[in-house]
Amino acid sequence: MAFVTRHFIRSMASSSTASAKKIVIKHVTVIGGGLMGSGIAQVAAATGHTVVLVDQTENILAKSKKAIEESLRRVAKKKFAEDLKAGDEFMAKTLSSISTSTDAASVVHSMDLVVEAIVEKLEAKNELFKRLDKFAAEHTIFASNTSSLQITSLANATTRQDRFAGLHFFNPVPVMKLVEVIKTPMTSQKTFESLMDFSKTLGKQPISCKDTPGFIVNYLLLPYLLEAIRLYERGHASKEDIDTGMKLGAGYPMGPFELLDFIGLDSMKFIINAWHEMDPQNPSFQLSESLNKLVAENKLGRKTGEGFYKYK
Repeated sequence: MAFVTRHFIRSMASSSTASAKKIVIKHVTVIGGGLMGSGIAQVAAATGHTVVLVDQTENILAKSKKAIEESLRRVAKKKFAEDLKAGDEFMAKTLSSISTSTDAASVVHSMDLVVEAIVEKLEAKNELFKRLDKFAAEHTIFASNTSSLQITSLANATTRQDRFAGLHFFNPVPVMKLVEVIKTPMTSQKTFESLMDFSKTLGKQPISCKDTPGFIVNYLLLPYLLEAIRLYERGHASKEDIDTGMKLGAGYPMGPFELLDFIGLDSMKFIINAWHEMDPQNPSFQLSESLNKLVAENKLGRKTGEGFYKYK
């Protein structure tokens, strides 16, 4: 703790001499070429930012670029339905704004923002941030797209706690308008406002939250999903009727079991396990036998072809 405090004070002292003006984010590195990272890279590039997408291998990055291109084609078809030439130009310009790299340390030196979207493991994220902290420019903001881990724990792996925050996007990123901007007790107002502005330039609606488990949406959503599973496990209703009830009775676009399969049952299990470890007595965070069984059988939802429902 003394080490963390000492470095935090030092970083605050150095940043206090800098301009109090907000950072206008133009250059972005996204670490992680998966579904979320690719989506973040796409929307950033499509709104005039230069983006470097980073992952471990060229093969992964090639798949990421292909996914981005396919997604952009859908966007262009809808956005420029009456002007195909403009759609082609939009796609070409956006793709030209995205470069790729397998060496994060070599590209972060000139970035305004580094967004991490790798596997949801504290050790892996902390190792990444600790290493990149040595290479990034002093003004560079670090942000994590984590949906379950404490932002403060990630920030403490660096010496830039005042330039560190959560930036939680929702899947699919090009479609979902919401971004949660998570401010820790150490996040500076300059950093917070810079990220709020950045989110708006992406065409998103940012909302702010303190560094609480699950932030706003997941803190409310995941216990609801778990309670739906428990209702089904107790035999009180079928999953089909539970889904129909919530869609027609509550006006939700998807029922809880449909949404669970869409999110990914492994992701759901990972988050709940982490929350259960933090607060084992909380009844909302109790583990589910049905969920554990499906994950153990690799029935993870839509992405594997079967979860609570089967998909062709």
